[in-house]
Amino acid sequence: MAISLIMIPPALAPSSQAAPLATDVALAAQWTATADRPQQYPGVHIDWDVPIRMSDGTVLKANVYRPMDASGRVVTRRLPTVINMTPYTKLLYMLMESATAIPGLYDLITQVINRFDLFNLSGTPLSAVGEQIRVLTGGVARTVAVDRQLVRSGYVQVVIDVRGTGFSQGVWTGAGEREQRDVAEVSQWAARQRWSTGTIGATGLSYGAINALQGAEQPNSAIKAVFAAAPGSDVLQDVIAPGGGIAVGFIPMWVAAVNTLKWLPDLQSIVTGQFDWRWLADRVSSPITFFDTLLRAFFTASVKDIPPDVKRIIDPNRPFRQGILGHPERIRVPTFLVGGWHDLFTNSEPDIVAAIGLPPAQKKLLMGDWYHSTIGSGLGSPGAPPRLDVLQRAWFDKWLKGIDNGIDRFSPATLYQQGGTWTSTSSYPRPGMTYGRQYLTGAPSRTVGIVSFDGSLSPTKPGHRAHAVVSPGLSTVCSRDAAQGTAGAAGFIDGCAKDARISEVAAATFTSRPVTAPTLISGPVSLHLNTRLQTTDGYFTATLDDVAPNGQSTVVTSGQLTASLRAIDDARSTRSAGGDYTKPVPYTTLADRQPIVPGDPTVLDIALNPTDLALQPGHRLRVDIFAANFPKGTMIPALLLESQLRPQTIVIDPRSPSFINLPTNRPIS
Repeated sequence: MAISLIMIPPALAPSSQAAPLATDVALAAQWTATADRPQQYPGVHIDWDVPIRMSDGTVLKANVYRPMDASGRVVTRRLPTVINMTPYTKLLYMLMESATAIPGLYDLITQVINRFDLFNLSGTPLSAVGEQIRVLTGGVARTVAVDRQLVRSGYVQVVIDVRGTGFSQGVWTGAGEREQRDVAEVSQWAARQRWSTGTIGATGLSYGAINALQGAEQPNSAIKAVFAAAPGSDVLQDVIAPGGGIAVGFIPMWVAAVNTLKWLPDLQSIVTGQFDWRWLADRVSSPITFFDTLLRAFFTASVKDIPPDVKRIIDPNRPFRQGILGHPERIRVPTFLVGGWHDLFTNSEPDIVAAIGLPPAQKKLLMGDWYHSTIGSGLGSPGAPPRLDVLQRAWFDKWLKGIDNGIDRFSPATLYQQGGTWTSTSSYPRPGMTYGRQYLTGAPSRTVGIVSFDGSLSPTKPGHRAHAVVSPGLSTVCSRDAAQGTAGAAGFIDGCAKDARISEVAAATFTSRPVTAPTLISGPVSLHLNTRLQTTDGYFTATLDDVAPNGQSTVVTSGQLTASLRAIDDARSTRSAGGDYTKPVPYTTLADRQPIVPGDPTVLDIALNPTDLALQPGHRLRVDIFAANFPKGTMIPALLLESQLRPQTIVIDPRSPSFINLPTNRPIS
């Protein structure tokens, strides 16, 4: 599994901490002017609830947005078409689109917030509030719903309810194999319409972005370009069960929300006497799709008693897991991907772009310092890349209309460097990174307050044995992982999300000496951990932190692993030159489960999400290790009961050292 983008010549690569390239800034200004000026057509016409029949007879419902000329007539000439599929009902998308379509208001809000930076509250206790507000100006609303400016410029946009949701018939499959065929069939339908040139783009945010990528993977798809914001490809490892721990802070609420929204009826059809009784029958046949299975998983107390439907969901050889696993290596169309370093899908976002076998001109990666709910926050403001709707418009203008607007020459990777600023670079990971070990030692760092254990990070092996004991607790409720695992909902409290010193009271901490020169860390990170447990299972969480001279400890990436699910799928994992894992991918299956022998040494390889950090002079690097990670993840009760919530031990042994494998531009001494 490749982990780096195809590189452009070194002569074109900027310095390690450079601001965005001047050429990128100039191009961004041109694209913004193009997106914000009066467009070719002044009006937008909407065809409501257009039926689209799938090959199995299921009817999906779509809203079709087409431009109107100055006389109020719908434009009849063929136009490029952009599709967007959603499980959150296109009714909500229509309301969101209507809010952004109020003449002059949306653009005025964007200009005021971004131009005058009124809500840049960085450095204050309210910085997280400012980041949430600035989402409004980053173009995300137009990207996730409908962009009338895009339609007015000469596009048709089609928003479709995913099967089993909204007003569409069928049973929701959670982005499974049948739903992926639907995306391809919808693209074919759009290509055949009298208003379409047959040139189809796919867009969306989160679930819609996953659909767009999955649709482009299909061999019979009519999709010619993709713009995907906050998508995932390995959804199970990304967000359902990272490291084998159920994402209790997100998945139950998300599944409940989709199941609630899918019951909103088409009121107009009821009034006109055209109610879709097949829609109702399908809802009755599966009233709480996946939620009942989730409940059974949470109320099963023994592994041997896990119900068959739960086993079918977690078995990697059964249709569900096979269906939700993405195959970006099959994508052959230009793809622009936007993600965040603390997004729900950070685990796979850079890998998606790396796996697409196209040159840098046809694939781009943009990663911000965002949670799932803050994707795009601050875009369009000084020093930041352009808004999402601006990037989307430029991408589709190039690949659907053939306009030479320079976006193919935009840097292959535009990254917000944690600890730094926005940068342009030729690849992710950045060029010049070399993997090396930093060992966990028992020598006190004397840089922390109250913690479970104070150790050090060192480029040399520990000189003596030690044991660091951590116990399950709830300190992680106040943490950046809590914010990430709740899609940003818990990120409003800066004292938790941006300073780990509260959660660290339950952690074993290992801290380096301060660096003397800017030190870059770019790429996936792996922790090799020697442990000893008292029971047949346990759960370890690790974070990598940037520690400022004033003591503030900021999490830059994290990972977790259920001890009994430690078996690694080497075919999907990657290693550095010395043979150490850089990204170990666990099987996460009951069939590969290896119960712990109490008291015996147990080796764990824990993958931390890809990251990009500039560790500034005077700053230290820290690894925090916990025995719990609520609410981001927790073991299912059957495994949790086996753990007995007993203390867990990290073994520090010169003969079998624990270490973190880091990609850096210079050694950390």
